[in-house]
Amino acid sequence: MPSSPDRGDLDASQNFARVVAARRMVRRFRPDPVDRDDLDALLAYGLGGPSAGNSRSLHLVVLEGAEVDRYWNTTLPPDRRHRFPWPGLLQAPVLILVYVEPEAYLNRYAEPDKAHTGLGGGEDRWSVPYWWVDGGAAVENVLLGAVAHGLGACLFGQFELEQGVRAEFGVPETMRAVGTVAIGHPAADDRPSRSGLRGRPDPARHVHRGQW
Repeated sequence: MPSSPDRGDLDASQNFARVVAARRMVRRFRPDPVDRDDLDALLAYGLGGPSAGNSRSLHLVVLEGAEVDRYWNTTLPPDRRHRFPWPGLLQAPVLILVYVEPEAYLNRYAEPDKAHTGLGGGEDRWSVPYWWVDGGAAVENVLLGAVAHGLGACLFGQFELEQGVRAEFGVPETMRAVGTVAIGHPAADDRPSRSGLRGRPDPARHVHRGQW
């Protein structure tokens, strides 16, 4: 007969369920600083995500204070901000720039224990570029960790601004940006985006058991 689940295990699973249910993109922050221990924990969660071949390609650039102003001055100059629909996003006290290095995966999979896969031969050998998969997993760890620490977070892309951000903060050319994560305390009047109003996926429609 299977043993009864431990009370601590039940509490942990229920807490995790609450964190997942509460996770959302926050787009309006209070300017209050983020506690150093909380921020260090979020960074550790990000670095604790999966990494194919333990390639260790993930890098996090942490911006606070005047560095946050530099980021927004690079990506959203003051003369364009009157048209920006989420001005409260600019109040986030911390920005985490998430980078992955495809070359690290090629080098790792060219090593003797992985060479038989052929994946060290170039990015085109990867039907699924796992640097993006691992980078996304790292971001999700940070987003969930923010909720667990009573904070809010928002992931947004750099897109055509990637090169300008790279130059501003001295990021090596071998790095590719997964995106930017804003971290801070949610403002009381934060509102969901139009996309957020679509709700979560329905398991009855999106989960396929045994076959499609």
